[in-house]
Amino acid sequence: MGFVTTRDGNEIFYKDWGSGPPVVFIHGWPLNADAWEDQMKLVADNGYRGIAHDRRGHGRSSQPFDGYDFDTFADDLNDLVNELDLRDATLVAHSMSGGELARYIGRHGTGRVRKVVLLSAITPSMLQTEDNPDGVPQQALEDIKNGLMHERSQFWKDASEGFFSANRPGNKVTQGNRDAFWFMGMHESLQAGVKCVDAFGFTDFHEDLRKFDVPTLIVHGDDDQIVPINATARKAAEIVPDAVLKVYEGSSHGIAMVPGDKERFNADLLDFLNGG
Repeated sequence: MGFVTTRDGNEIFYKDWGSGPPVVFIHGWPLNADAWEDQMKLVADNGYRGIAHDRRGHGRSSQPFDGYDFDTFADDLNDLVNELDLRDATLVAHSMSGGELARYIGRHGTGRVRKVVLLSAITPSMLQTEDNPDGVPQQALEDIKNGLMHERSQFWKDASEGFFSANRPGNKVTQGNRDAFWFMGMHESLQAGVKCVDAFGFTDFHEDLRKFDVPTLIVHGDDDQIVPINATARKAAEIVPDAVLKVYEGSSHGIAMVPGDKERFNADLLDFLNGG
């Protein structure tokens, strides 16, 4: 593990496991690199180099007051990729970080990218509009910010229910899943938490997706209660040329962490990495 200093002087924490073709894991909100531990070990055990970083404002990275927008996040990722001199990398993004990945390609291209995975991602747009009726209402985004400002610790405990679809009969979510979500959420700064809601709620990534020119796998659960599949994954699959969409029936937003879904995703990820 180590730190990369960004062009504006912030420190980005990253962990670096294994050797071989690089696989860069980009975490969702309000998580950090630890959310990818299972997948990091998976790729490192199978001849790849797994790298995961904490977004600014999250985990062990710097927590500045400003800079919580997707241009900045994409440039932070670019700083990491360049500092580690990563080439032919596969980028794997969950939830909010789908926008980070998309904006990275939109701003910096795919010269260092071999493949892309979008997992439960917010792309191309989260907000409910006339053109995106299945999106998230603006009031719901305001409610999230108000919940964080009111009492963020309890908010994260409550939010873990919908994140993992723990409110569904027969779900396989563990208390450990929910505790880990709370723990990582509490390591995100309050400022980052609130500002990221505006960023992922109101940023449009249609033009970024149109610049994808590498093999792309899109995975989404059809019971995702955080990022509605019809507003995001299904539309992204129509925009990205030759993208492969895999829909996990009955699966939540937290696919990479929940028992059962995690193993299925790991198998699909490894198959995608090894193919072609």
